[in-house]
Amino acid sequence: MKKGNIILQLLVIVAIIIVVNLISNQLYFRLDFTEDNRYTFSQATKDVLEELDGVITVKAYFSEDLPSQLLKTKQDFEDQLVEYENQSGGNVVYEFISPNESEELEQEAQQAGVQPVMINVTESDKVQQMRAYLGAVLKMDDRTEVIPLIQPGAAMEYNLTTAIKKISIKDKPKIGLIQGYGAPPLQAYPQLMEQFSVLYDVEPLNIADTSMIPSYYRALIWMGATDTINQVEFQKLDRYLEQGGGLLVGYSPVQGDMQQGMLSVGPTTGMRRWLANKGLDLQANFVIDANCASVTVQQRQGFFTINSQVEFPYFPIVSEFEEHPITGGLESVVFQFASSISFNSSDTSATQIPLIFSSENTGVVNPPAFFDIQREWSENDFTSQPQMLAAALEGMEGGNGRLVLVSNGNFCVNGTGQRPQQVNQDNISLAANAVDWLADDTGLINLRTKGITNRPLDKIEDSTKNLLKYGNVLAPVLLILIYAFVRKSQNNRKRQRWMQGNFK
Repeated sequence: MKKGNIILQLLVIVAIIIVVNLISNQLYFRLDFTEDNRYTFSQATKDVLEELDGVITVKAYFSEDLPSQLLKTKQDFEDQLVEYENQSGGNVVYEFISPNESEELEQEAQQAGVQPVMINVTESDKVQQMRAYLGAVLKMDDRTEVIPLIQPGAAMEYNLTTAIKKISIKDKPKIGLIQGYGAPPLQAYPQLMEQFSVLYDVEPLNIADTSMIPSYYRALIWMGATDTINQVEFQKLDRYLEQGGGLLVGYSPVQGDMQQGMLSVGPTTGMRRWLANKGLDLQANFVIDANCASVTVQQRQGFFTINSQVEFPYFPIVSEFEEHPITGGLESVVFQFASSISFNSSDTSATQIPLIFSSENTGVVNPPAFFDIQREWSENDFTSQPQMLAAALEGMEGGNGRLVLVSNGNFCVNGTGQRPQQVNQDNISLAANAVDWLADDTGLINLRTKGITNRPLDKIEDSTKNLLKYGNVLAPVLLILIYAFVRKSQNNRKRQRWMQGNFK
């Protein structure tokens, strides 16, 4: 082949590669085979991007020379930004900056809110520490939102979409957090407030200080009331619901004392009677479940005190959800000293919606009673039918009012003080989803729980455990014996053929 033809063919191949790359940049796509479609945009993200009326600039601060697992995080984030740019029609633009290149860039990243993290890297068979940046800053006009750290494996779409929603929305609806009568203060909900900050302005509402509840509240939240509530407050709630308002109630009619091991009925607040008039009977009992969380117990062994984890059925881990926007995407919710709920016919105009049930291995304990944290539980303790632990009402009193009841007054409360407790993420999502439904804004529900997985191992019976345990020991021995028997039989047949003069 002539030299000129070879050069011409090479030029044609190079030209084809360039054209294909240009086309692929314009027609960027990728196939998504993940179970939860984590690389496919949700409808909520598409809606948020379509509603943009300005340009959002994303500055991604990522260090160079990252370890392989973090380099994949950077590539995934860049792939996401490419899709955001394409889906938004150019209203999302981005650039990547490596702060490690200069002190000025490091100062820029830190002043913007992206702080370095120390990571281990291996160079020349030595483990060294490196200052790494893995964050982003979004800007629109004079508004800024920071994603300080993009965790490997995190739900990037949720982080980006909520950040975009946060700086692009102008007038956020108001949510009222009812105060007084023993309810936790606003500061007791840092995780929940972080979720709400995307879509809502949450305000404390002291219900006793107002003659009527303002109609501009899209929804109300009332958690953990412990004091006797004046009847006039319930009348205010009635008028609010009649006007189409929404109310999330988290209430515990019982109390469990972890120090004394005592179960008792809580103080009379009037909440149960008011709920019963709406069609919800909240029982003063304790629902126990074999699928439960663990508590830390201190045990003395000689001169030492050892902390051990003990399963505690009074803290059920619930994963039985009815199909509804409030439970969309949830996998498991943890309750503490929950009670059972049932419907009555007080308000026949309302639609009654069951939401959450305990498992098939359920029991019910009536107070007063005592419990032993280190008790050995058996199947005979869980013989009740699944109990309803959360429910909703829609169309109350023939109007548009909505009510959600969860039979645990602190299921989404972190608490105050020096050591607030971390709340299970699905608990936070349950409260946020409920408020979205009450406020008639369910756009981010599925996106909120996208990529969040919490899948505990299935419970197995003791007989199955023993079968597996002894099977693992005996099965290899049995296989060896069978193999030895087969080999011996084959050798015996060969020996008989040889003795008969058959050497084939």
